[in-house]
This record gives sequence, structure tokens and C-alpha cells, in this order.
Amino acid sequence: MLFDLGAAILRQLPAEPAHRATLALAAAAGPLIPAAAPDDARLAVRALGLGFPNPVGLAAGFDKNAQVPDAMARFGFGFVECGTVTPRPQAGNPRPRLFRLSRDGAVINRMGFNNDGSLAAAENLRRRKGKGIVGINIGANKDSEDRIADYVRGFAVLAPLADYVTVNVSSPNTPGLRGLQNREELTRLLDAVIGARATHGYKPVALKIAPDLDAHALDEIADVVRASGIEGLIVSNTTIARPPLKSAHAGEAGGLSGKPLLAPSTLVLAQMHQRLGGAVTLIGVGGIASGEDAYAKIRAGASLVQVYTALAFQGPGLVRRIKRELIACLQRDGFAELTDAIGTAN
Repeated sequence: MLFDLGAAILRQLPAEPAHRATLALAAAAGPLIPAAAPDDARLAVRALGLGFPNPVGLAAGFDKNAQVPDAMARFGFGFVECGTVTPRPQAGNPRPRLFRLSRDGAVINRMGFNNDGSLAAAENLRRRKGKGIVGINIGANKDSEDRIADYVRGFAVLAPLADYVTVNVSSPNTPGLRGLQNREELTRLLDAVIGARATHGYKPVALKIAPDLDAHALDEIADVVRASGIEGLIVSNTTIARPPLKSAHAGEAGGLSGKPLLAPSTLVLAQMHQRLGGAVTLIGVGGIASGEDAYAKIRAGASLVQVYTALAFQGPGLVRRIKRELIACLQRDGFAELTDAIGTAN
């Protein structure tokens, strides 16, 4: 409750300073945060070769430099994904670049992969004392001459320190990055990453895609993913689409997240579930603000889900509420455990 109150106070600040203050608070208070109660066994999930105590994860973007994964795990997340991390430090795009759309329950960001680089993130991960599942989300520097080589470098440095690695090719804020989602480039990229783990040690790999893809692009991605040997697909990143919005910042450029993304990202998730038929683990992201929202992703085919934007509006108590509401959804629909509900809407 105190942290939820703190989140409400921090929302009085502009969005990016509030985020920096939240990270500083989590870093300072981490050891003092009471550990979450043990999860209901019905929420346990086996995915990516890992045992998750519950399916609710923290999405990449909150903890770009892997500063506070242990602190965030204490709020009850089943896993925490850090990043996006690029090989070299990167300042990101000019400020302002993060905007709350409070009337829409949404955020627009054009951060541009601002982070301290892979070596700094690696050092933070080495200092971890917790044992929760932590993923690392890797990307390419904006000015890179060889973006695929950047992903290989990121994997080499960070994979040994994480439980899984996410390959992010879907941010709309790095010019040309989404071009890596086409068949030829995506094949080259995933082949290179799978080759890197043959050298640097096995870790499950997930690919994070955009929601702004037509049926042909989804077909191609499904084909490449199925042939690649990766273990997961995260659906989805932020959208460049602009549904009707009410907030003053609605016209800002960047990726839109939060409530308006729930329906379109869940539709793409269901479409990829139909295409992949269980070949890889699906992780549902986009617009989750309640247990019912998370349940919709699970019934659309997700084994795991991730939240971020709603956390900024509702505070860390959201995690506990989502898990409680997920149990209620399972009981209502007669499922003995969460894994029984995966993909049942298709």
C-alpha cells in the first residue's frame, strides 16, 4: 500500500523524472520490500524450459540497465525482463520523449533505447542476490554499421547472466529497426543469435515483434520462428497506430502502449498462436491492467504475460491484484490450473 501511495505521488511529476525517481526508490528500498507471499500452485507455468511461479512478468523498458530486478521481483512478479540494452551506451532521443495519456490509460514514448550499455548492465546483473527469473532484452545501437553483429555482442555479454534473452526488433523509435522483421533479415538475425549461443552457452531465446504487421508479415515471421530454433515469441511491442484518444499528448510521435493496445495486440497474439500451433512459447504484452486482461491473453495463446504501463498508473499492488483475479477467472470457467486455459479462446 505504501508503494502504491508512493506511485500516486510520483505521478505528479513529469513522466521521465517520475520514472527515474521510481528506479531510485526501488534501488534504495529493495531489501526492505517485504517478499511477496508464495503463489497459488494453480498459477505455476513451465515455459522456455523454466519453471515460473506465476505467469505475470515485468516487461522490458522499466529497468533498462538491470538495476532493480530483485527489488521488482519482491512485488510478486513471476519474472522480470530488463533492457532494452545495446552494446554501447546510448543517450536516446531528445527530451521530452515520454508522455502520459492519463485519460486513455496509455503512454507514448520515443525513448530511443537510452541505456548505459551492455557492460554496465552485465555488472549490475553480476551483483544480483535474488534467485527470481530474470530475462534480458537486447537491441542494436542507433548508429551501428552492423545491427546483427550488435545482437551477437549483446548476447555474448549478457546471456550468461540471465535466464533468457529477448531479441527486440520491434521498437518504433530506432529508425529502420523494424526492417529486421522481414523474412531475409530476420532469418539472418536469428541464425546469428542461435550461433552465438552455441559459443557462449545455451539460454532460451525469445523474439519481440510489433503489433503493426499485416497477415503476410505474420506468415513470414511464423515461418522463420518455426525454423529458427528459438523458444519464444513476445507479442507485442508498442504501436505506431493511433486509435481515437482523448489526452492532450495524443499527437506525440512514438510508440503507444497501455489500454488502447490491449485489443490489437491480443488479436495479433491469437493469430500467431494459430500460425505456430504451440511450436514456441507465446508471451502476451500490451494493455494488461487487470486479471481479466491477462486472462484474455492466456486464452488467446499466451503461456506468460507482461505488464508495464498499467503499473505506472496503478502502482505495484497491481501484480497481486492480477494474480488474485486470474485465480477467480480460472474458478469461474472451471479450469483446474492456468495451463489448462492457454489457447482455449481459439
